[in-house]
Amino acid sequence: MNQTLPSRRIVVKVGTSTLAHAAGGPNLHNIDMLARTLSDLKCAGHQIVLVSSGAIAIGAYKLGMPCRPKELRAKQAAAAVGQCELMHLYDKFFSEYGQTVGQILLTREDVEDPGRAENLRATFSTLLEMGVVPVVNENDSVSYAEIETGHHKVFGDNDTLSAIVSVFCDADLLVLLSDIDGLYDDDPQTNPDARLIELVTELTPDLFQAAGGAGSQWGTGGMSTKLEAAKIAMDGGVDMIISNGSDVGCLYRILAGEAVGTLFRA
Repeated sequence: MNQTLPSRRIVVKVGTSTLAHAAGGPNLHNIDMLARTLSDLKCAGHQIVLVSSGAIAIGAYKLGMPCRPKELRAKQAAAAVGQCELMHLYDKFFSEYGQTVGQILLTREDVEDPGRAENLRATFSTLLEMGVVPVVNENDSVSYAEIETGHHKVFGDNDTLSAIVSVFCDADLLVLLSDIDGLYDDDPQTNPDARLIELVTELTPDLFQAAGGAGSQWGTGGMSTKLEAAKIAMDGGVDMIISNGSDVGCLYRILAGEAVGTLFRA
């Protein structure tokens, strides 16, 4: 299968498993490769929005916590420290490749309130027109919608956030860089015969049933959250791809029209 994707405005979501080592410290190699690849794609004429996880994991590591904290206040403290560290790293690495980044931290009120939502669209549009790479995350230091389970969640995790952002930005393509190659018809970790699904044009109950649960020990997402994100993106007219974040270079192959991971066709 060779699907041509003539995309120019691309939202890339990168998960904690790509940005942080198993011990929680920042994966400088992956962050550098991410910055270099996205900068190169921008030089080729694409507009890039980066939705980044990893603040809690990297903040917890910097604060000397042995694992992802459980208390809300500890999570929010770790997020405050980690977000600062992440933006420092993004600014450093993107600057090495001649690019400027800008930070956007969101809460659910920013997308629910019509006035704030309109301002948010204008901010994204202006940053992209100025050639800036927006780096987006949920404002975990003040928000509980993502990092705590409960009712009335809008984002749920950064997979959902990235889908909402892709619709807000009128993106052509959303790419979720995960710790798995794509959507399988069964759990590949327990079933060696599980097959990768290359193309999805309709989200069926069987697909949701095949989706797993938790993500990595430092992250919050799983395949089920990625299917929820796919629904938002597809309904909003945005193609979405799930691919393995261990190979950031897959973005070149995706934009060349190669079959990489799982494509959810809007």
